[in-house]
Amino acid sequence: MNTEERIWVFLKAQGLTDAGIAGLMGNLYAESGLRPNNLQNSYEGKLGMADAEYTERVDSGSYTNFVRDSAGYGLCQWTYWSRKEAMLAYAKKAGKSIGDLEMQLGFLMQELSSGYKTVLATLKTASSVRSASDAVLLQFERPADQSETVKVKRAGYGQKYFDKYAQKGSASIMGFTNSSLATVTMISPNRTPNRNHAIDTITIHCFVGQVTAKRGCEVFQPSSKGASCNYVVGYDGSIGLCVEEKDRSWCTGGYKKVNGVNVPIRVNGISGSSNDYQAVTIEVASDTTHPYAITDKAMTALIELCADICQRNGIKQLLWSGDKNLVGNPAKQNLTVHRWFANKACPGDYIYQRLGDIAAKVNAKLGTGTAPALPSAPVSSVPYQVRITATDLRIRKGPGTNTAIVQNAIKPGVYTIVSEATGQGATLWGKLKSGAGWVSLDFCKKI
Repeated sequence: MNTEERIWVFLKAQGLTDAGIAGLMGNLYAESGLRPNNLQNSYEGKLGMADAEYTERVDSGSYTNFVRDSAGYGLCQWTYWSRKEAMLAYAKKAGKSIGDLEMQLGFLMQELSSGYKTVLATLKTASSVRSASDAVLLQFERPADQSETVKVKRAGYGQKYFDKYAQKGSASIMGFTNSSLATVTMISPNRTPNRNHAIDTITIHCFVGQVTAKRGCEVFQPSSKGASCNYVVGYDGSIGLCVEEKDRSWCTGGYKKVNGVNVPIRVNGISGSSNDYQAVTIEVASDTTHPYAITDKAMTALIELCADICQRNGIKQLLWSGDKNLVGNPAKQNLTVHRWFANKACPGDYIYQRLGDIAAKVNAKLGTGTAPALPSAPVSSVPYQVRITATDLRIRKGPGTNTAIVQNAIKPGVYTIVSEATGQGATLWGKLKSGAGWVSLDFCKKI
């Protein structure tokens, strides 16, 4: 995927209209040619460096005057010292090069959502490329020449992008701020009612079926039963965009009064329809039998996706139903599990039991601490025997998915458990009498 495609799909995921994206991209092209490492031409001679050298020296720290040198740089040709200082800090926090495309796009959205809210609102509602382009030119870029000639020229650049990319059916996208995120597939996302609330919540559910994200999105497109989602995570770690983030998905539930304020229904972490206006909703492919587990690849992709959603929407920390910070203030909960359209959790338990672990990992990536660990499971008397029917159950060195894999698949049959322990990735772990290692008891039936 080329640079302009990556920029288009990134901005699409931020909720900008096609005209808004095109108007912004036309201005970015006029400023930098869409080159994130573009150093203002007139400063190449002054500083004795071209694009690549300047970028490398800023990254390495050998050039220390990036903030104050007044040289335009990057997609937007950021020039003023405070904006360059903020971008440098943003890049360092993300661990990215100052010339990294996704980093600059993330910083661009941070600027628009904080200091240029009027411009962002225009880009999210614009129906004409010209109006979007003029808003960026006059209120965001603010070049010395703001003549009608320049307005027409920049809108013309934007129109070319609109004609090329607007209303395309599908594409593989990698437009997220987190560059380690698995490739996301846009599965011709359906339009559903726009949100009536800012995104401040993530709601997760697992559905029965070891399928890819593409197949999951085909199932969870908006339908007569009212079931849909924003994203699907496949068993293989693939991620699909089913309904754009700017649009609401699902529909069940309602509101309740908390301290005189209407808040979403969240019983034991389960969401309702009002929550859907606030939440980005995610479906994760699970096993076909109890406890409806998800694969390690799916869990890794889910955590990366959640962290990226948080970063793009200003969610500083995820709080789940068991978090001590919610005592007396349940309205602060912002990590929930889905409620099925038939008004029951189906099958929500596997994800619900791991909300604390998911929150902890996401919060660690956000740098905002961790949520409390999952409560310890009751320990029963040992030894005892279990029957294992799964063909792909792994044996691990210790009680947790954070320990080494000793054997990729244990043979189905009857085994003796001699010790139990809690650990990451399962409700309870059991140690095999053979000494081979530990297995998740979620996949074992006691006999």
